[in-house]
Amino acid sequence: MTAAAEQPEPGGAPAPWWRSAVIYEVYVRSFADGDGDGLGDLPGVRSRLPYLRDLGVDALWLTPFYPSPQADGGYDVADHRDVDPRFGTLADVDALLADAHDLGVRVIVDLVPNHTSDRHPWFREALAAEPGSPARRRYVFRPGRGADGAEPPNDWQSVFGGPAWSRVTEADGRPGQWYLHLFAPEQPDLDWTNPEVRAEFEDVLRFWLDRGVDGFRVDVAHGLAKDPEMPDLAGRLPSSGPAVEGHPHWDQDEVHEVYRAWRRVSDAYPGERVFVAEAWIATPHRLARYVRSDELHTAFNFGFLLAPWDAAALRRVIDTSVDALARVGAPPTWVLSNHDVVRHLTRYGGGPLGLRRARAAVLLMLALPGGAYVYQGEELGLPEVLDLPDELRQDPTFTRTGGAERGRDGARVPLPWSGDAPPFGFGPSDRAWLPQPADWAALTVEAQQADPGSMLALYRRALELRRHLPGLGDGSMRWLDAAPAARDVLAFARDPGVVCVVNVGSTPVDLPADLVAGADPVLASSPLPEARRLPGATAVWLAR
Repeated sequence: MTAAAEQPEPGGAPAPWWRSAVIYEVYVRSFADGDGDGLGDLPGVRSRLPYLRDLGVDALWLTPFYPSPQADGGYDVADHRDVDPRFGTLADVDALLADAHDLGVRVIVDLVPNHTSDRHPWFREALAAEPGSPARRRYVFRPGRGADGAEPPNDWQSVFGGPAWSRVTEADGRPGQWYLHLFAPEQPDLDWTNPEVRAEFEDVLRFWLDRGVDGFRVDVAHGLAKDPEMPDLAGRLPSSGPAVEGHPHWDQDEVHEVYRAWRRVSDAYPGERVFVAEAWIATPHRLARYVRSDELHTAFNFGFLLAPWDAAALRRVIDTSVDALARVGAPPTWVLSNHDVVRHLTRYGGGPLGLRRARAAVLLMLALPGGAYVYQGEELGLPEVLDLPDELRQDPTFTRTGGAERGRDGARVPLPWSGDAPPFGFGPSDRAWLPQPADWAALTVEAQQADPGSMLALYRRALELRRHLPGLGDGSMRWLDAAPAARDVLAFARDPGVVCVVNVGSTPVDLPADLVAGADPVLASSPLPEARRLPGATAVWLAR
């Protein structure tokens, strides 16, 4: 494995690999197509593993490849122990794991515990069963309100738009109970008070751990538990976005019982198997509860992802995150983009300005203590695709809001690998499930390989240095005084011997002599035309 797994803890014992790991998100549908049908698949991922090794990441995270009707890009799972034929076979999983491990790359898979597909055998059984039956008690079924039960049980709304309840037709043809779906109607929520549900997922964990996966990314980790009273929100609390304390269907205390049981399962396996939580929590101290020593290992830092390009805002979220997680002994895990949000190059303004900021942001992220996630394509400087034809969009957010929200497809456009025209080497045919912009010809892996000034070269060099500079990865940080340029500058030390300085402003700033005394630049996000002067939207690493 890479050096992220080898940094010693105090006393000389090797630190767990996940405390410093850089993990690359593979959105399987859009990474690489192995069979020419226009859809990414596991053989395609396997064929590109050397690229990930050469990039310098410690692990990859695979988004769902399980059998699914694809109502929500595979997050509507019909069978948690198999592979959708569109993506390959269980043998392909085994071969991918073997090749990745041979290359020194670990593999994390997605786990979707909040809901199943409506095509899951359990839900089909529930629809055929009577109200109150054991089959229905695996899900959240409730009678409707009103004399004839024609109104939903409460006013909860789906994250994707519209009501969070759908009514079923009973076996005798009468309108019947309602079932909860916090996402699409095709994604009925499971009832995690049911021991059968808990036992099922512990068995699913063992199934994949036995095959050799190195861990799990837990989808909607802050869901699962719901207030049994199911009170109306009545406009008091949002249905989506970061969960606020006291919300009746997000971040309920009972979720932690589930994760303590899961941790006991993973700890029984060798090799430091891990969990990372997708938990959209409004405050770092509530997020820290998910990564206590007997629960999950790490959690995505959405506060950092959502922070504006502003020095004060970035410093505030870094401080609150580091402090809250230190209280439970967990490392921060930083992330700039993923398959659910607008790509950060576009969020930071797009065009040349967004590109400069994105280059600076990755040096900031990779210099912070803890681990980091890289979303496929950010290392190529891919922007959000904003002009996809409506008829090609597949995100349920787009359809359920009548197009009012454009959805997430723009961040999921297939990667450009080579060539001068779409689909840019995505697979062996001329097909791709979403169209790539023609101007991505300049952003392909092939085009950037030989360019020392490319975004790809920046990521490779940053990840190489991160493996070899002893101050980076897990550990502590010290803020440094950057006056008189402090308003737009973030400066901190990673002991021993590394300083990171970021100018988020638009004009160059002088670096105080005492800040950089005895330190030499080893990597900058943009050229440094003047010694000891940092251009706008630029970050630099210095080493003593």
